[in-house]
Amino acid sequence: MTNDDPTSSFYNDNATIYAARERNLPQSRLDAFLAALPAGASILELGCGAGQDAAYMISRGFDVMPTDGSTELARQAEALIGKPVRILRFETLDAREAHHGIWAEASLLHVFRASLPDVLNRIRRALKDGGIFHASFKAGDAEGHDTFGRYYNYPSAAWLTALLDKGGWRDVTMTEADGGGFDGKPTKWLYVKARK
Repeated sequence: MTNDDPTSSFYNDNATIYAARERNLPQSRLDAFLAALPAGASILELGCGAGQDAAYMISRGFDVMPTDGSTELARQAEALIGKPVRILRFETLDAREAHHGIWAEASLLHVFRASLPDVLNRIRRALKDGGIFHASFKAGDAEGHDTFGRYYNYPSAAWLTALLDKGGWRDVTMTEADGGGFDGKPTKWLYVKARK
């Protein structure tokens, strides 16, 4: 995504409303992710949004580096967690073997399909050997946009599994669940966990 695309504009223009929305913390997914990491592990969060997940991981004693592509959302997260949030576009991630875990809840779903292999490769490089990766996606059959103009890659479970297998990930698990999103529409979610 470029800085002037409709997805980025949505999050910058609506950061206050988006950050204040009613959202249930994905505690069971967070707990499972954290349980697979060493105590105090280094975690890179991609797309921290308003910072609720980062705040939870920090409260559990983990060394979290929260990032977001939206300057305005990053400000909202900083107010919540009391630490700087790095502005980072997924396609510019250049860390190497720096983190025990990478948490990307409802963020990589905005990466263009054509760019997703490169972004996943960058994520894999940023993990230490044996590192854990978590991500969630809105399921579908073809990329498209929602009613707010936000881009989504809408992968199927089979398509995403094949992409991860091709990228050299190990111990890939994927679960599906019904839920919703900011647009208030029913959503089929894909939850991915993989190991470098």
